[in-house]
Amino acid sequence: MGEIEEGEVDHIITDVQGQKCALMCECTAPEGISGKDSVPLLNAVLKNPICKLYRFPTSDNKWLHIREQMSESTLSFHVPKELINLHIKEDMRRNQDLKELGDLAPHWDNMRKNVIAHCEQMLNMYQDTLADLEKHTGSSFKSSCSKGEKTLEFVPVNLHLQRMHVHSPRLKGKYLSIPVPDALYDVITVGAPAAHFQGFKNGGLRKLLSKFEAERRNTGYQCIYYSPENTAKAKEVLSNINHLQPLVSSHADLLLNSASQHSPDSLKNSLKMLSEKDRVWTNVGKSLNCIIAMVDRLLEKEDSSSGNKKSENDPSSAACMVSHTSGDWYEQLYPLIITLKDCMGEVVTRAKQSMTFVLLQELACGLPQHLMLTLRRDIVFSQALAGLVCGFIIKLHTSLHDQGFLQQLHIVGLIVQYEGLLSTYSEEIGMLEDMAVGISDLQKVMFKIIEAKSNDFLPVITGRREHYVIEVKLPAKMFELLPQEIKEGKQLHVYPVLFNVGINEQQTLAERFGDTTLQESVNQENFELLKEYYKLFTEKMPPDWLPHFQEQNDLKGLLENLHQNIQVKKRKNVEIMWVAATICRKLNGIRFTCCKSAKDRTSMSVTLEQCSILRDEHQLHKDFFIRALDCMRREGCRIENVLKNIKCRKYAFNMIQLMAFPKYYRPPEGTYGKADT
Repeated sequence: MGEIEEGEVDHIITDVQGQKCALMCECTAPEGISGKDSVPLLNAVLKNPICKLYRFPTSDNKWLHIREQMSESTLSFHVPKELINLHIKEDMRRNQDLKELGDLAPHWDNMRKNVIAHCEQMLNMYQDTLADLEKHTGSSFKSSCSKGEKTLEFVPVNLHLQRMHVHSPRLKGKYLSIPVPDALYDVITVGAPAAHFQGFKNGGLRKLLSKFEAERRNTGYQCIYYSPENTAKAKEVLSNINHLQPLVSSHADLLLNSASQHSPDSLKNSLKMLSEKDRVWTNVGKSLNCIIAMVDRLLEKEDSSSGNKKSENDPSSAACMVSHTSGDWYEQLYPLIITLKDCMGEVVTRAKQSMTFVLLQELACGLPQHLMLTLRRDIVFSQALAGLVCGFIIKLHTSLHDQGFLQQLHIVGLIVQYEGLLSTYSEEIGMLEDMAVGISDLQKVMFKIIEAKSNDFLPVITGRREHYVIEVKLPAKMFELLPQEIKEGKQLHVYPVLFNVGINEQQTLAERFGDTTLQESVNQENFELLKEYYKLFTEKMPPDWLPHFQEQNDLKGLLENLHQNIQVKKRKNVEIMWVAATICRKLNGIRFTCCKSAKDRTSMSVTLEQCSILRDEHQLHKDFFIRALDCMRREGCRIENVLKNIKCRKYAFNMIQLMAFPKYYRPPEGTYGKADT
């Protein structure tokens, strides 16, 4: 990075002997870190960067140069708008399907009218919300003061990229003579995905969904009850039908085209593709069998006539020959293809009506609580997805030259680790319940990377509530760096995990007088998910990559350590978060840190993580660890985050609260004192 020029210095911290121990200045226009090709793309998703520069001493009397950067993301508003658009289209299709059920008995007709009326109200609300978001201009982030605003409830709170760029003079240990390249450490900071406007009087999604299902089962006699598994299957069938019908029609047209060209090989291939797509319905299967029989006869006649060509002058062979003009094949297959399409159309109509009838009953049981839970889940998922898409795009940019990461991305998928700092007391219990469901719902998201055809690099979202595909656009030069499988459109999995440890004074109350089972359950469940990912990773990654990970990272030992810490009964066991974060980084994952508003506790956590990395990976002098930590908290990007949110440079803690915080999560004197928002 070079020396900081005279006049750039904002603040110098000195030790008791007057020696400079940290030097910091502010940059308003940080350099592009990922290269020229990615700058347009980064500019599309990151806005309003704040940059701070530091210089800290190492244990071998060298200097560490650190660039700390914090940026807003345009995806805070872009992703919610994309999602709400999809919800509107999906709900309009569902309502239309309900209307097309035809004549129903009076009981079912009244049920349908009631469901449609409630769904129309929900549709109007989504349309109004979308209109409000379209009007929003200016800042690309939602401040903590706005987390309870109805018009912004789909938007994540205080979403930022927190990046640390380190230039180390030397490596540790036996490689001391080898220069170290620049290192990047990214964390996405965001308020815990939660429905603040909806409130937490009755708990969050985890509790509400469980209670709703229990009540619906108990009152199932009032309507024909279908389990969540059955209704999910119904939705899957509907989705498959909508997907298969155009494919079958397309392959049938290809078959006719092959017939018109009188091409036996093409005819066989077209028939094979058609046969593979739809033998699952009886009537369609019967119609397909007729087509197969006809094609077999045509090909047999073709073979027979070809064999007889050598004796064309033989009168007896002429009697065996058949007309094989292209028109003959086409004309014989055409009526059978029409019958197939008619059968398919009838199957689609009946299946849609049957499945729609199942969904009608699902919606009717527990209306309007069902719709309100759907709304709450949509809100929480929208906030969670905005952060995930931001994290995925940034991780992709920084790792495009890492072949190990790219192999892992398409062979196994990407681990996404969320660090929660919420307490299990009062309203934050509901927030954690919302957050746990929202992050779990991210499992239904797949990513697909495509080449950008214009200067619009914002991602595109397709799908429905059961499954979403996020199309991420890359400039041509960056796209060419990808493995062939990804370039060909392979969809990429993400594996989200959440570990939560409450650290504030409310968690003290929960541990002594309340209940911490929610936190314990969430941590144990997500440990099992992390273990499953590690198992997939070791089974699927090429053998030549595994020794590198095993020797360098000792992931198995770290997982055992994490498991032990989750099992042990220890108050405010922040070791859980430290070990989970280490595992995530070593598995090339995306890191998230969340508290209620991503402003105060989150700031303490990310600055602690940054200084711990400098100490453990870059030889920060142990005597300067606390000073570096205080410097980042007093003068760094996170105090600027506080200013952006509440127009004041004070973390929302008081002295009594901080007495309950773990030691390294306490800010320096003079940086706290304002009430929480």
